[in-house]
Amino acid sequence: MTTVIVLLVSLATIVVVLGALVVTARQEREPAPPPRRPPGEPEPAVTAVDDDAGYFDPRSIMLGDTVYVEAARYRAIGILHLSMQGDQWTEYLLDEGARRYNWLSVKERAPLAEGEARHLEVLLWTDVPTQGMVPAKHMLIVDGVEFHPLERGTAAFRSEGMTGLPDRGLLDYADYRAQDGRVLSFQRVQGGQWKASYARALTPGSIRVERLP
Repeated sequence: MTTVIVLLVSLATIVVVLGALVVTARQEREPAPPPRRPPGEPEPAVTAVDDDAGYFDPRSIMLGDTVYVEAARYRAIGILHLSMQGDQWTEYLLDEGARRYNWLSVKERAPLAEGEARHLEVLLWTDVPTQGMVPAKHMLIVDGVEFHPLERGTAAFRSEGMTGLPDRGLLDYADYRAQDGRVLSFQRVQGGQWKASYARALTPGSIRVERLP
């Protein structure tokens, strides 16, 4: 009986050793899989730009950057630097292709409440056909929605790239807000015609940029 047990244990040991040798030989023949690229990381030909907070700071968009806004892909072709009475902000002209353009405005706002930090207001603008409508100091109705006066003024601007505007000049604007939070803005270069657009608020983290090295 003891002899049988010894034989069984010996056979089991031989099987385990042979199995380990087979696994080792297979691992030596098969190359290790390539490291997986983290989700959302760009191809090596470009560089992803992020700040220390973990998301891209849209104020650092540069001409020629590929800009991803949520699911849409754009190219930054123009930049406006605006200022009014010490207040400064930036607007970027984004080309989606097929002659479709959007303006992206980025402005640092004062705290909404005491104790809060300053925050970035990021808005994506879409043109609105207003058929010659001009801004007024009272409520306006556009597409059946009431918009009430919010802010108006004249800002100095300096342009880069392709904006369709002079290198420098003055820009009149008038902003309105609806009860549902939508923003309507009229803008014109002094001496030009008014153009209107709707704004959609974005979070800075919804914007990603890829830049050629």
